[in-house]
Amino acid sequence: MDPQAFIRLSIGSLGLRVSETALTSSKLGNHAFTSPCVCEIRLRGFPVQTTPLPLISSPEATPNSNTIASSFYLEESDLKALLEPGCFYASSACLEIVVFTGRKGTNCGVGVKRQHIGTFKLDVGPEWGEGKPVTLFNGWIGIGKNRQESGKSGVELHLRVTLDPDPRYVFQFEDETKLSPQIVQLQGTIKQPIFSCKFSRDRVSSGDPLSTFRSSSTDGSYQETERRERKGWKVKIHDLSGSAVAAAFMTTPFVPSTGCDWVAKSNPGAWLIVRPDACRSESWQPWGKLEAWRERGGIRDSVCCRFTLLSDGQDGGGFLMSEILINAEKGGEFFIDTDRQGQIQASTTPVPSPQSSGDFAALSPVTGGFVMSCRVQGEGKCSKPLVQLAIRHVTCVEDAAIFMALAAAVDLCIEACRPFRRRLRRGNRHSW
Repeated sequence: MDPQAFIRLSIGSLGLRVSETALTSSKLGNHAFTSPCVCEIRLRGFPVQTTPLPLISSPEATPNSNTIASSFYLEESDLKALLEPGCFYASSACLEIVVFTGRKGTNCGVGVKRQHIGTFKLDVGPEWGEGKPVTLFNGWIGIGKNRQESGKSGVELHLRVTLDPDPRYVFQFEDETKLSPQIVQLQGTIKQPIFSCKFSRDRVSSGDPLSTFRSSSTDGSYQETERRERKGWKVKIHDLSGSAVAAAFMTTPFVPSTGCDWVAKSNPGAWLIVRPDACRSESWQPWGKLEAWRERGGIRDSVCCRFTLLSDGQDGGGFLMSEILINAEKGGEFFIDTDRQGQIQASTTPVPSPQSSGDFAALSPVTGGFVMSCRVQGEGKCSKPLVQLAIRHVTCVEDAAIFMALAAAVDLCIEACRPFRRRLRRGNRHSW
């Protein structure tokens, strides 16, 4: 499998240092820094990212150089767009870090305006496309307009900006997951078949090895059951030889919560993601758990997908790796990225290799960064999940397969979390 080239632009080691002169300045005022400072990180063509900015009180102190506050992932087309100016753009794109004090909001009905402190700019240059690790900036720089007698700015920003190669494998389901599609690897315009996907809505039969993990359910016709719960869905991922190398299946039915017709957070549906057991043939070993429910909100609903990596392959306990809201109507992206979700427990937890051997030595501990992403469509749309995997988490084909099973489960959660049809009233059999 050949990876595609990506680079990761990381902004970290953030801190703000304010001189005594600036603090007593009539323009800023000491009160300006009593509320949290924030910065907006902007790069043309990408959503603006906002992150807190800690104040550094000691003149000798330096922020931790290993902290990552924000990351952008760029592929070849992104770099090309940044390096080629458009009709309404300046001669070159730049990374901008705009620093503010205070927060947007209201106070007694009166709008509170944030105070702009300063801006750091870094031009996009040819070195961005060389595919080599490079530190673009590291240290303190004055950003405030208030100058001291020495000529230095009264407000200084500390940051570290780096570029690192971050190659990925890119896969796509060639049709909707529920139609049991082929899965291909994308390399430019080339599509290489890698896996096949087998989907079933049937309950796990007693002869199937997955019956070990069968969820409890009541008997009844599928159509009648569908109105009150969705259960028994499963997906198997097969390699080119036809061997099953990963699977995902419902362990907790998706059922409407009391008093409503949708799956609520209080009682989420759940999938178990499994891989073949190396010690016992025709057996499966748990690897991860995916829970999902519907979040009701204003105009549009969302589907929340929460993925937990199970510790020691046991169904219970583990590390929370991701909790993502996906727009139920438009779809969106599910991802595992410890830079973008640094607040969760996984931010300091390496991701074990899912390979069936159970030998995790091939992977060095990863304390941050991109692991995988899966882009899916919304309800009622033809969804052909697009999956990207960091190559450092894929040491064999079986490693990729387990992420394909996870991606299939995420895609099917959009349908499983659809609002349920109301139960039939007697004498009104065709009203639903």
